[in-house]
Amino acid sequence: MKADTRLLDLLQFLYGPSLVEEFWPELQRSLEVWRPRLKRWAPERPLFSQEDVFLIAYGDHVLPPETTTPKLQGLRRFLEDYAQPGVNGVHILPFFPYSSDDGFSVIDYLQVRPDLGTWHDVEAIARSFHLMVDLVLNHVSRQHPWFQAFVQGDPQYRDFFIVVDDPHDPAWAHVVRPRTTPLFTPVETTQGRRYVWTTFSPDQIDLNYHNPQVLLRMIEVLLHYIAHGARVIRLDAVAYAWKEPYTPCIHLPQTHALVKVFRAVVDAVAPWVRIITETNVPHEENVAYFGDGTDEAHLVYNFTLPPLTLHAFLTGDASILTRWAATLETPGPQTAFFNFLASHDGIGVTPAHGWLSSRDLERLYETTRRHGGRLSYKALPDGGRQVYELNITWYDALNDPAHPTDLDAERFLASQAVMLTLAGVPGIYLPSLFGARNCLRCVEERGYPRAINREKFSWEKLQDMFAASSSSHARVYQGYRRLLQWRRTLDAFHPQAPQEVLNLGPGVFALKRTGRTSTLVALISVRDHPQQYVLPQFPGVWQDVLSGESLRPAEGVPLAPYQVRWLVA
Repeated sequence: MKADTRLLDLLQFLYGPSLVEEFWPELQRSLEVWRPRLKRWAPERPLFSQEDVFLIAYGDHVLPPETTTPKLQGLRRFLEDYAQPGVNGVHILPFFPYSSDDGFSVIDYLQVRPDLGTWHDVEAIARSFHLMVDLVLNHVSRQHPWFQAFVQGDPQYRDFFIVVDDPHDPAWAHVVRPRTTPLFTPVETTQGRRYVWTTFSPDQIDLNYHNPQVLLRMIEVLLHYIAHGARVIRLDAVAYAWKEPYTPCIHLPQTHALVKVFRAVVDAVAPWVRIITETNVPHEENVAYFGDGTDEAHLVYNFTLPPLTLHAFLTGDASILTRWAATLETPGPQTAFFNFLASHDGIGVTPAHGWLSSRDLERLYETTRRHGGRLSYKALPDGGRQVYELNITWYDALNDPAHPTDLDAERFLASQAVMLTLAGVPGIYLPSLFGARNCLRCVEERGYPRAINREKFSWEKLQDMFAASSSSHARVYQGYRRLLQWRRTLDAFHPQAPQEVLNLGPGVFALKRTGRTSTLVALISVRDHPQQYVLPQFPGVWQDVLSGESLRPAEGVPLAPYQVRWLVA
């Protein structure tokens, strides 16, 4: 089905034929205007391959030496000097003017924060790296001009937000949400007090997609980002975008239709662009955003991977991780998992429910507290609360800061190798590239748990870290670079290369990946003592590309504590 026809059908599903008839010609004209403007960004090759790895970073994550230099130029310099060639993509977290939530409470979708730079700086990065940009589509800042116009009674924006008369209306009693703050926030307007929907915080006002003008505006924002070089569009918090009374207001059919609308738009005018959904939910709900493999997201975040990997390394038992990984599949060649372990948010535990027992989860919570981290909670429909995420750096989640050992860096790198080996596209949070530690000062200064993993780094501090060759930061960085450099050379790591999970026992996570020109067997130790594995199904001589050793797997492969072996036939 043609993208235009698909788009029309989706809009009619959401709004009905009569309403769509009013704005469909306007949307068609808009798409025709945008199409030639976007063509200059058409790439020489499509995404994705084994060469594609994304770094996840704030625009000011790396502070340049000169205070007058736009901070995006500092990020670009870090990418060029320290991330290439293993990393060729970057997800720049929201770089727009904002009022809270480190960028996710957007005041102006179409402007770059002045301290970060300009669209010229964004495009300079996009010319050298695949650029991922957030479409923060669920909500805007209460300082956003749309909401300010609503407060002033402008009729054009009267229906841009969700207003209820009674915040205790039982129609909304079953709403699922990831926070403990009130669902409805009172706002004084020229029309009197109004209760507006606020899924994430009182400063983040949810948009009303029942009004088609909201969707049309967000399509324009999407196209604006592509016009400045975005090759991947991240649909932030999309699971909550559509609301209906007497439902959980998450994963509704209309929500999936919205994702399909954005997919149909890019298919129509910029088919090289990829859509990724960010839905921190249980695995089956998460993968539903692939649709049929051709009509919804190209990528979904692999949210179950972080808590199960953390559990495997903390317990020295990869059994659950192995069993879960054996279930992974995508619906077609246009889709892939976005594999990650750390991010700007915490380590979400909701996706681990059903895989980890309550005792396993409590162990994660206790370890997080003991290692200096924090816990964040979400509200339950019955009025209770539940742990939602672990707020801690990945390095300190794995390793006790109070009792460092000589194996800490190896344990960290082995965990990263799990993510790099699984079929999919890797996403590396910038601080993980060098094993950043908890920033307790950041929590004290900013006053919220997620700040523990959102430290900003001066150029001088990074240079000092990498220069101290015996430090954990330098060891992690050098080890990570070696993994990335080998990964990009082997087509067995292509996102579509077949994957077979090998169940060799609890002490090792093992995979076979088969590319067109290479076959790879990965063995990743999750234990702090030596092991050996005999693999009779792999006869002959194989080479471990990481160590350079030649081995005969059928006769036995030794594994040092937390060793990673990538064996190539």
